Amino acid sequence: MRLLEERGVGYDVGVTKVPLVAQADLFDLMVGDPFVRPDAAMGYEAARIALDAPNYRDGNYGAGCGATVGKIAGMGSCMKTGIGSFALELGPLQIGAVVALNALGDVFNWRTGEQIAGVLSEDRSGFRSTAEIMKKSISVIGNRFTGNTTLGVVITNAAFEKPALCKIAGMGHDGFARSINPIHTSYDGDSIYAVSVGDVKADQELVGTLAAEVISEAIIKAVESAESAYGFPAAKDLV
Repeated sequence: MRLLEERGVGYDVGVTKVPLVAQADLFDLMVGDPFVRPDAAMGYEAARIALDAPNYRDGNYGAGCGATVGKIAGMGSCMKTGIGSFALELGPLQIGAVVALNALGDVFNWRTGEQIAGVLSEDRSGFRSTAEIMKKSISVIGNRFTGNTTLGVVITNAAFEKPALCKIAGMGHDGFARSINPIHTSYDGDSIYAVSVGDVKADQELVGTLAAEVISEAIIKAVESAESAYGFPAAKDLV
């Protein structure tokens, strides 16, 4: 917020411009050192780089550094994922998504139905089903909100105000549902933001439909681009 205020970005209140910065965090304290904390200086530098020298990369970077999936049977059976992105164009319309994939459940290729990540088999060479593991008992389980939250951002050059963007973000959650199972549990903090950065006139329902598509494609990228780390295998390293 300090960097943006210094550069005159934000809501004009007369004496200054106040940046309205939306924030969401994913839970990855079970990975690496749980006492490492980002601070204000790191946030300032990250914002500066984002504006002056964008360095985004898919994989084990940024919010994807500690991302994992398939944690129903414990961290010993989960897989390493990361952050992924995807974008497309329809004439003048541009829309893309970035997803930090950090889910309790399993991940699927939305086009083929093939499982591409999730809870590992006993020999760690293939997959089990999170949903099938859950079906083995109806006992009430305590707090399992200790390792999850998938975050997504949909960015488009179509011109929309906040109510339409909220609808587009909601439709983007269909991409989560097509690609992750189970999804939207109380153990997950799944969130999607929608952002308008242009003035192209486009139909809200079309853009919402495309939002779900780019979200699902970004999830595939988050799986395929991840590298094994912290003892957790990535999809590219499975036999």
